[in-house]
Amino acid sequence: MSLFHWQKQSADILNQGGVIAPDERLPWPQTAIMGVQHVIAMFGSTVLAPYLMGFDPNLAIFMSGIGTLIFYFITGGKVPSYLGSSFGFIGVVIAATGYAGHGPNANIAVALGGIIVCGAFYALIGLAVQAIGTSWIERLMPPVVTGSVVAVIGLNLAAVPIKNMAASTFDSWMQLVTFVSVALVAVFARGMVQRLLILTGLLAATVIYFILTNGLGWGKPMDFSGIVHAAWLGWPRFTAPAFSTNAALLIAPVALILVAENLGHIKAVTAMTGRKLDAYMGRAFIGDGIATMVSGAAGGSGVTTYAENIGVMAATRIYSTAVFVVAALIALLLGFSPKFGALIQAIPLPVMGGVSIVVFGLIAVAGARIWVVNRVDFSDSANLLVAAITLVLGTGDFTLKFGGFALGGIGTATFGAVLLHAVLRRGRPALR
Repeated sequence: MSLFHWQKQSADILNQGGVIAPDERLPWPQTAIMGVQHVIAMFGSTVLAPYLMGFDPNLAIFMSGIGTLIFYFITGGKVPSYLGSSFGFIGVVIAATGYAGHGPNANIAVALGGIIVCGAFYALIGLAVQAIGTSWIERLMPPVVTGSVVAVIGLNLAAVPIKNMAASTFDSWMQLVTFVSVALVAVFARGMVQRLLILTGLLAATVIYFILTNGLGWGKPMDFSGIVHAAWLGWPRFTAPAFSTNAALLIAPVALILVAENLGHIKAVTAMTGRKLDAYMGRAFIGDGIATMVSGAAGGSGVTTYAENIGVMAATRIYSTAVFVVAALIALLLGFSPKFGALIQAIPLPVMGGVSIVVFGLIAVAGARIWVVNRVDFSDSANLLVAAITLVLGTGDFTLKFGGFALGGIGTATFGAVLLHAVLRRGRPALR
């Protein structure tokens, strides 16, 4: 297909339970709605990650749109993906800047310089893959490893909604109401409503929350003052980077985590669509690396292929890259509209937490799907141990410290899976 041409499919295919391939699209109204759903699915994490680092969330949303378009162009529109703020940067950015965890990060410029260096390192890895091929990466990260890493991303993030998005018993019950609402839509709805399970479930749960809190006074009421006072239009707050050797040495290794996330993303999409996307792996790394550099240069956080959107694709079976172009354009509008950003931020935290539980769970299942599709043999004790240890390292957030550098759960799980597989593979080349 050309860069902006997709084969149009009738909306009736939704009622028939059909799949929309990357080079296909629904009619534009349905495509636009799916784009909105992807933006909402990634919004919680794309706002939460920069918030935890003291970055401007509105700028992070804006740069996620820019990054997604960069990725789309560099991959030739072949790889369905959204680029959002990476959680892999949180620990190293806090360590490099000494951020106390409240308000704007006073040393953000130093972190931005390190993010740019990380993006450059990542793009160089992509150039190597483009020149040499993917076989060396696939030897390091076969299906048993990539499936484990993808599953770990969802399991590691599971603690975010459960521990940080439910401050009271009422909030926990509202999380339950939310994920049950999503599940009911997924099972009992039909057609486009069923494909919009995340968005529909979120809206239903928000209405229920409003009735229970603002109407009956059972919990913290929704606050609309931010929407009222926010401007309709406004420029994002850009920040110039500064370069520090120490910060660069701390932040640059995150590129290896981004490689694992991107590789897992491509493997997951390959498994879901049945289309082999390995030929675009080098370009995907380059696109993600350049997008990270551009984001850091403007004051945004480092970006990565977004696991939340894997969950949405797995649930909807709509893989059209047109959806992600729409989602990117919506993110750009969000960056220029503080009022719309305030509207999204008015969504109750426990409702967003309930949606996150669904999405993170779908990510974990996407990792298991890689095992199933590639017929990973778990009667082989080596495969079994690689997967078992990786899952526990990531889920338990096992952290290793090297001086001022801390490698968190996703990082230790990723490198642990690669190294353990390499050790156990010696003398057993058939190990998958």
